[in-house]
Amino acid sequence: MDSPQLPLIGWREWVKLPEFGIASIKAKVDTGARSSSVHAVNIEQFERDGIQTVRFQIAPVQHDAQQLVNAEAKLLCQRTVTDSGGHQEKRPVVITTVSLGDAIWPIELTLTNRDVMGFRMLLGRQAIRDRFFVHPGHSFLQSSKRKTKATDEEF
Repeated sequence: MDSPQLPLIGWREWVKLPEFGIASIKAKVDTGARSSSVHAVNIEQFERDGIQTVRFQIAPVQHDAQQLVNAEAKLLCQRTVTDSGGHQEKRPVVITTVSLGDAIWPIELTLTNRDVMGFRMLLGRQAIRDRFFVHPGHSFLQSSKRKTKATDEEF
């Protein structure tokens, strides 16, 4: 049986999170991780008009804690996530739109502090399943250009 030809992505890519106003954030493509996550700080859960909501800030640029993007989303759930070191953490989960290359689609995104990690975002296997093939030996196959400020209009 022939499978459809899917676009090829590298092990790291620049992606957009348009609903949060983020035009550029470097993501590690991790087929070993089930879920996707983004570096978020000042996470605050509250209720608005009977809807559980979460307000947070994203620092999209590695080593730049000054450039913060304010974001807010409906809280999907709280999920216990086990990291690669076996540590468990309960994280808020939101649904947002991600853009990579010509593709735009909704993903579940966990919010956590990724300060000690090498990437501000992790794009897990659920987000890329049936959308892309991953080439582990290449980077930025769908995102070759970017601006220096994460909130600029173009890559």
